[in-house]
Amino acid sequence: MAWRRAAGRGRRAPLIVLLHGNGADENDIMSLGDVFPAEATIAAPRGPIAENAGFRWYAHQVVGKPIAASLAASIARLETWLDAQAATASGIWLAGFSGGALMAGALALHAPRRFAGVAMMHGTLPFDAGLPVERDGLAGNEVFYGYGSADDVMPRALVERSAAYLRDESGANAVVREYRAAHEIPLAEARDLARWYASLT
Repeated sequence: MAWRRAAGRGRRAPLIVLLHGNGADENDIMSLGDVFPAEATIAAPRGPIAENAGFRWYAHQVVGKPIAASLAASIARLETWLDAQAATASGIWLAGFSGGALMAGALALHAPRRFAGVAMMHGTLPFDAGLPVERDGLAGNEVFYGYGSADDVMPRALVERSAAYLRDESGANAVVREYRAAHEIPLAEARDLARWYASLT
């Protein structure tokens, strides 16, 4: 777990949970915390499954298609940790990249009322993995979804399906943006993410 504690003391602060991608770890995604104000607490947990020199959140056989039991185990693990944070946070936000974006989407679908906002970047939703991806399943939720036009890691069909669901079927207040980028977070997307968060706080 990596942390950046909120500036100032004596008040509850928003908690922004950063979820790293496959084959990475908590330190690889902490720089994303720089787009959020100092008044927020940033936490980046480590995925539970070792992979080469990094970690992942769930097992899969195909990119973007997690094995349901493995995904469910990570959801339970993170929700137990989130339960312990709720008393000291004024609101909980998720921001994930790649496999971490899928994990953020999975957590939102599992408990849609739990989060103040969910940002998914260059990942997909966990279709066909035991979670309800239903019409109005995220009704009223604040969601940011960014993806790259030149991303050759995420299956394009799953990206387009995720964008369509979030924009047209989920019921979420969704910001869906395509960027001229590969499997990365370009500066324009980081700026849009910062503006999205600022507009809701």
